[in-house]
Amino acid sequence: MSANDSYPEALRRLVAYFQRLPGVGGRTASRLALALLDWPEELLQGFGQELAALRANVHWCHECGNLADGERCRICAAPDRDRSLICVVEVATQIPVFESSGCYRGLYHVLGGRLLPLEGVGPESLRIAELHDRLQGGEVAELILATSPDVEGEATAHFLAAEFAEAGVRITRIAAGVPVGADLSYADAATMARALGGRRSFD
Repeated sequence: MSANDSYPEALRRLVAYFQRLPGVGGRTASRLALALLDWPEELLQGFGQELAALRANVHWCHECGNLADGERCRICAAPDRDRSLICVVEVATQIPVFESSGCYRGLYHVLGGRLLPLEGVGPESLRIAELHDRLQGGEVAELILATSPDVEGEATAHFLAAEFAEAGVRITRIAAGVPVGADLSYADAATMARALGGRRSFD
């Protein structure tokens, strides 16, 4: 019999939900569930309401694909961002990593993944057409390809470089410093700052 088998059914169900979160094992899930029992009722009620309303309150930015409160994310809506720069990332969860570096003040474009031909993820599955649309206005001068430095990320970067070669913008790639094969979602701020600062023209 596992430790969880001795819990009340409601607590066991809560543990099972926590275990569905990435990186959360059985012991951590149990600790989280038990910790909630010590919360005051009003805090538990607020937590539950936020969870219930999460999908209704969080949207995708219609400009860049980032997480947003409304139609535009806070970065796209900020008047002090450099609109001549667009940093292309795979997923929205990578944007906070770049923001924490403190050295980038441009905009972003979320692809929604990367090319995975064996899994049926081709160019039509990514937000490439939307990126084409963003470049039509002529305001963008540089496109920074910041896909992860693994096989799929490099293949995606090469595809994008070829796709936008005639777009009239400078195309760069983040520099070495991010370990080969790494997921940018887990890079630290200092590493990301070096990678952005040392970006090179895409050959």
